[in-house]
Amino acid sequence: MKELVAGKIFETIGAAADELGVDAYVIGGYVRDHILKRKDPKDIDIVAIGRGIDLAQKVADKLGHSKVTVFRNFGTAQVLYRDFELEFVGARKESYRKESRKPIVEDGSLEDDQNRRDFTINALAIGLNQHNFGKLLDPFNGVEDLEKGIIRTPLDPSVTYSDDPLRMMRAIRFAAQLGFRIENRSFAAIQEQNQRIEIISAERIAEELNKIMLSPKPSIGLRLLFETGLLHRFLPEVTDLQGVEEVDGQLHKDNFYHTLQVVDNISENTDKLYLRYAALFHDIGKPVTKKFLPKTGWTFHHHEFVGAKMVKKIFQRLKLPLGKELRYVQKIVKMSSRPIAVTNEEATDSAARRLLFDAGDDIEDLMLMCEADITTQNEKKKKRFLRNFLSVREKLKEVEEKDHVRNWQPPIDGTEIMQTFKLAPGPEIGIIKEAIKEAILEGDIENTPAAARAFMLQKGSELGLIPDKERKTE
Repeated sequence: MKELVAGKIFETIGAAADELGVDAYVIGGYVRDHILKRKDPKDIDIVAIGRGIDLAQKVADKLGHSKVTVFRNFGTAQVLYRDFELEFVGARKESYRKESRKPIVEDGSLEDDQNRRDFTINALAIGLNQHNFGKLLDPFNGVEDLEKGIIRTPLDPSVTYSDDPLRMMRAIRFAAQLGFRIENRSFAAIQEQNQRIEIISAERIAEELNKIMLSPKPSIGLRLLFETGLLHRFLPEVTDLQGVEEVDGQLHKDNFYHTLQVVDNISENTDKLYLRYAALFHDIGKPVTKKFLPKTGWTFHHHEFVGAKMVKKIFQRLKLPLGKELRYVQKIVKMSSRPIAVTNEEATDSAARRLLFDAGDDIEDLMLMCEADITTQNEKKKKRFLRNFLSVREKLKEVEEKDHVRNWQPPIDGTEIMQTFKLAPGPEIGIIKEAIKEAILEGDIENTPAAARAFMLQKGSELGLIPDKERKTE
C-alpha cells in the first residue's frame, strides 16, 4: 500500500515540476534504502533545479489540503502527506569557512548538489519529470558501493570531513546501521581530522551517537569511534577503560572491550536507548577506583557509586536529558552489582526484598544488565552464572508475591503516627517510619497495615510515646 502511495506522490511531483518548467529529483536516503530493499523511509528529499519552495506549494495543492511549512532562511519547504514528510529544496552548491560547518550556499545544478552530498550512497538521484521519470543518476558509482558495502565520500574525504566534521560521525553511524565498511582513504581522513569534531555542537554529536547506540550491533560504531580517535574527544570516560595493567604477574581484563560486548549483549534483548547507555557506562568508575593489593590482586571497590556520579557530567557535556533519563541510567549503574549478592546460596529473603525495594519497576532492566555483563568465553562458567541469575529471578518473584515490596508504599503514613501519639511534626515520626520500613524489609513483620500498627505502638513505647487513646483513659 505504501509503495502505491509513494508512486502517486512521485507522479504528482513530476507533473507539478513539468507544469512549473523545473527539473525535479528524489535524492538521498530514500533512494539508498529503496535500492537496499530496506523499509522505505517516511521522509523523502526532493531537489529541484530552480524554485524548490514553489514546487512544494504546487505539489501540496495537487495532493489536496496538505500542510506546507516554509523555511525561507534555508530555502526549503516541507509538505506533510499522510505519514510522509516531503522535503523540497533547490539544487545548490556549497563552500565552507574553516571555523564553521555552516556553508555559504549558492544556486547550483544537479551535479553541484550531488557533489555536496556526504557519501556516494547518499548522492543517488532518480528523475521525476516525464522525460526522465524513474531514471537513476549515479555519478559516483554509489550503487556499486551499496553492493560492496562501502562508505565513501564523493570528493576528497579530507575536504569533505574538514568542511563538515559531523560527516565523520555520520560515516560511522551508517557503517553501524548498515554493517558497511568505511573506505580506507575516508577512514584515514577521519583519523586525521578527528579534532575538527570539536566545532560541532554537543546536541548534534549526541544525535548521531544515539543512532549508533540504537543500531543492531552498537560495538561496530563504538569501535570505529575509538579507532578514529573521535570517542576520545567526547567520551574520555569510556576510552579510559581501554588497556590492561600487570603487577606481580596479575592482570585485569580490558574493560573497554568488555564494555563493548556488554552493550552488544544487552542490545540483543532491548531497544531501550538509556538501558544501552547504562551498559556503556556501567564500568566507567573502574579506572578511578582501580587499586592493586598484594594479597588480593586488582580491586575496583565502589566503582558503581563513583560511575553513577560520573554519568551526570557525561549527560551535561553531551546535552542529554537531565531528568528521568539521567536518574534511570545512574540508578542502573549504581545497582549493577547488587543482584550478584542475591546469587549466594546463603542470601536471605531480606536481600531480595531490599533489591526489589530499591529497583522498583526497573528490576527487569537491572536483571538484563547483570546478565549482559557476563562476557566470559568459558561456556561452563557462562551457564553457571546464567543459572545463578535465573535463581535470583525466581527468588525475586517468590518474595514479591509474598511481601509486595516493589514500589513499596508505607502501610501507615506520618499523619496516622502523629494522630496516634498526638504529636506535632518532629523527628519521632521519621524514626518510626524508618523502623517500620526496616522491619518489613528484614522480614520481622508482614507488609500489612495491622502488623505495621502493632510495630508502631511497640516502637513508640521504646521512644517513651503514649498513644492518645491511653492518655484519655488515664
